[in-house]
Amino acid sequence: MEKEKISGKLPSECTTIIVGEEQSVDGARYLCRSSDFDALMAINVEVHRDTDDGQEEFVAKDSKFRCPLPKKALGYTGLPDYTYPGEWGSAGYNTAGVGMSSTETIFSSEKALEADPYVEDGLAENCTYNIVLPYVHTAREGVERLGALIEKYGSAEGFGIGFIDAKETWYLENAGGHRWLACRMPKDKYFVTGNQSRYRKYDPEDKENFLASADLIEFAEKNGLYNPADGEFDFHEAYSRDEKLDTTYNYPRVWGLQQMFSPAINNDVAKNTFPVFAEAERKISLADLRKAFRFHYDNTDHDPYLHSNGKEPYRPVSIFRTTQTHIMQVRPELPTAIGEVTYVAFGMADLSVFIPFYQGATEVDERYTYRANSESDDYSAYWTFRKIAALGMTDYNYFAPIIKKAYLELETEFDETQRKIEKEYLATCKEAPDNAVEALTAAGIAMQKRAYDFSKQLLNTLFTHLTKKVQEEYLFHGA
Repeated sequence: MEKEKISGKLPSECTTIIVGEEQSVDGARYLCRSSDFDALMAINVEVHRDTDDGQEEFVAKDSKFRCPLPKKALGYTGLPDYTYPGEWGSAGYNTAGVGMSSTETIFSSEKALEADPYVEDGLAENCTYNIVLPYVHTAREGVERLGALIEKYGSAEGFGIGFIDAKETWYLENAGGHRWLACRMPKDKYFVTGNQSRYRKYDPEDKENFLASADLIEFAEKNGLYNPADGEFDFHEAYSRDEKLDTTYNYPRVWGLQQMFSPAINNDVAKNTFPVFAEAERKISLADLRKAFRFHYDNTDHDPYLHSNGKEPYRPVSIFRTTQTHIMQVRPELPTAIGEVTYVAFGMADLSVFIPFYQGATEVDERYTYRANSESDDYSAYWTFRKIAALGMTDYNYFAPIIKKAYLELETEFDETQRKIEKEYLATCKEAPDNAVEALTAAGIAMQKRAYDFSKQLLNTLFTHLTKKVQEEYLFHGA
C-alpha cells in the first residue's frame, strides 16, 4: 500500500507470506500480511452481519470511485484503520468461510503504464476489501470477482490480494490499469513478497492453477512488453517494476525470509533472482510465522534496533509504523468456526502479541471495536498495545527483552487455551450448535480481555523500569 492517505505524510507498505498445507507443521494453509503505514492510524475491529438489505452502492471515501453492490451480503470481519470505517477492511473471514487479505502494494513498470495507465478514479486499494469479501463463497470466486472489477473500472494503483478457503489459496497481482494475474498457491511451497510483483510463469491453458485477464499475453506482445522470440512469457518482466530502491527496500525482506525458511537457497540480496515459490528446509509452524513477522535482520550489522539506527538502508519486515499484522490460518479438517483463525498483532509485531480471533465467534471485546483515532487514549486495545511498543523503542535493547519474554509467555498460554476451546467446541457443536457458538464467542472475548489486561500490567511494569532508569541517570544523591 504505497499511497498517501488522509494524513498526507506517510506511504503504506506491507510484507506478505503464504504457506501451502504440505509446507506447514499442522497441515494448515496460511495467508499472512503486515499492514505498514502510520503508527497514529489506529486499527478498530469491525464485525458485519449477514444481510438481505445491504447498501446498493459503494462510495469511496477518498476518490470518485463508485460501484453497485448486491443487496444480499455475507457477514464478515475487518481490520480497517479509523480513517476508513466500513471500507478498508484489510483482513478477515466472511460467514461462508472465505478469507481475504487486502492489500500488498506493488508497482507496474513505466512502460506498462504507458500502454495501460492507472485510472485515477478506478479501483484503489482501500476499495477492494468491502466490495469483494461479502459477496463471494470461495477463494476462486473472490479472484474472479476482483478480476472482473479491475477490468470494468480499472485500477487506481498497484496491488496484490490474497484469498483463502477450506480448499484453496489464491493470490492476485494486478498489472497496469486493467490487467491481472492470479495463481493458486502450491500445496508444497511457500511464497513471500515485499511491495513487488513476484509472479513470472503463466500458462493460460492451466485453468486449475492460473486465472488472468483474457488478453494478458496478447496485450503485452502488442505493446512491446513481451517478445515471443525472447522465450517464455514472464509476467514480472512484461509488466512489473524493478528499480535501484528495490535493492534495499524490497529485495532484503524476500531474501531474509527465504534465508530464514530455506537457508540452502543461495541468492544475492541485491538481485531479483529469488524463486517465486520456495520449499522450506523444515515445515513451517505458527511460531515460525510469528517470528518471521518480527524479523529485522536480528543481531546482524543490518539490525536497526540493535544498533539504534533509524537510517539503516535494509528495510526490516517488522517496523514501528506497522498498524497490524495478521496470520490467517485454515485447518480444513476442523469445522470452519474453529478451523479458521486470524491471529492479529496490533502495532509493531516485534513488540506486540498475536491474539486469536475465531471465524465462528459472533462478537469481539468492545475495547477492540472502540473507535480509537490518531490520539492516544486509555481505553482502546490499539493504543494499549501501541504504547508498549512506543515505550519499548525509546531504549530497544533494554525494554525489548522484557516485552518479548512477556508476550512469548502469553502466546504460549493462548496456544494451550485454544486447544481446550477447540476440544470443548467439538464436543458440543453437533448436539448444541448455538451453545457451541456462544461458548466460542465468550472464550474468544476472554482471550482478548486477557491480552488487554496483561498489556496494561506490562505497561506498568515497563514504567517501573523506566522510573528506575531515569533515577539512576539523575540521582544527584550527594551524600
